[in-house]
Amino acid sequence: MATKQRNRTDFIVVHCSATNENQDIGAYDIDRWHRGRGWLKIGYHYVIKRDGTLEVGRNENAVGAHAHGYNSNSVSVCMVGGVSADDHNKAVNNFTDAQFKTLQATLTVLKARYETAEILGHRDLPNVAKACPCFDTREWVKENLK
Repeated sequence: MATKQRNRTDFIVVHCSATNENQDIGAYDIDRWHRGRGWLKIGYHYVIKRDGTLEVGRNENAVGAHAHGYNSNSVSVCMVGGVSADDHNKAVNNFTDAQFKTLQATLTVLKARYETAEILGHRDLPNVAKACPCFDTREWVKENLK
């Protein structure tokens, strides 16, 4: 079964994988997890690994599976990390400098491609009761994207 194609992009949504800093995972692992939930494939369009490597998940033109109610009009970027190694329920900004450098480059490209899209964190969407991506995306964008 093929994924549906997105016909507009209003949002670029930043996520975290809700894994700790010792878990060196990538798109392959997340794809396995999402398929295990019965999904067609990985829900995120892009994944940024701990070392800053950018991996492609779902095709960028496809409707994602990452933010209920916003999948059909958004592109997603997932950063690996976001929770404490001691307490998986504790949100932590444990992302590496390499990840933030890749996030900056990726969002710059996506914003150029989708000029009117708003960049925000998953937690910034209405009715989301998560800390994801575990940092203030809007504030980070103001400080890091020119």
